[in-house]
Amino acid sequence: MPGRVAALALAVTVVGLLLSRVVASLLIDTGVDPVAVIAAVGLFGYGLPLVAFVSVRSSLAAQGRDALGLRARWADLGWGPVTWLCCLVVQAVVGMLVLRSGVPFEGNAPDLGDDGGLPASYVVALLLLTVVAAPVVEEIVFRGMVLRALMSTMPVGAAVAVQGVLFGLAHVDPSRGIGNIGLVILLSSVGCVLGGAAVLTRRLAAPMIAHAIVNALAMAIALLA
Repeated sequence: MPGRVAALALAVTVVGLLLSRVVASLLIDTGVDPVAVIAAVGLFGYGLPLVAFVSVRSSLAAQGRDALGLRARWADLGWGPVTWLCCLVVQAVVGMLVLRSGVPFEGNAPDLGDDGGLPASYVVALLLLTVVAAPVVEEIVFRGMVLRALMSTMPVGAAVAVQGVLFGLAHVDPSRGIGNIGLVILLSSVGCVLGGAAVLTRRLAAPMIAHAIVNALAMAIALLA
């Protein structure tokens, strides 16, 4: 995997995620329809990385027919939940350590339980964004492009750790300040588990499934809180 391709994908993803949060805040302040806010977040946060991916597909094709591990197998339907269980264990352990150490922790999930009457269209749009778009795009970028580029320049363990930290840092919300430190640590650990699964299976389907489950549970908690 060419390093410049992975660097481009990472940079576009990080910029897109940051832009999506800024745009969302501006639109919310102006009273725009919530579904339009979600659409804008998807456009900037995940549309831009997809455009970057499409623009470099010829470079990726030169690395092989399945350079990113996008071809799924039926076995991934089993490996996905197994990977999620590993994420759950790691989240529990790291989360406990973060809370006990007093590291500031504030999640990025919106507080969805206050209104009690969210439009169905908003909930559906939010679930599509977090449970479908985010797992697919972020796995292609972090476990597909970035991880494979790192593995070409450093030991596998180090590559998995570095891409995990980059994954955590990509989810920083500047508006929450130091409150995001604990979240970065937690998501970095999850990113390492997903990276390990990508290495062991040599495919992205299992990490995508696990990622989708993690996000689905986070949204369920936010909706029911």
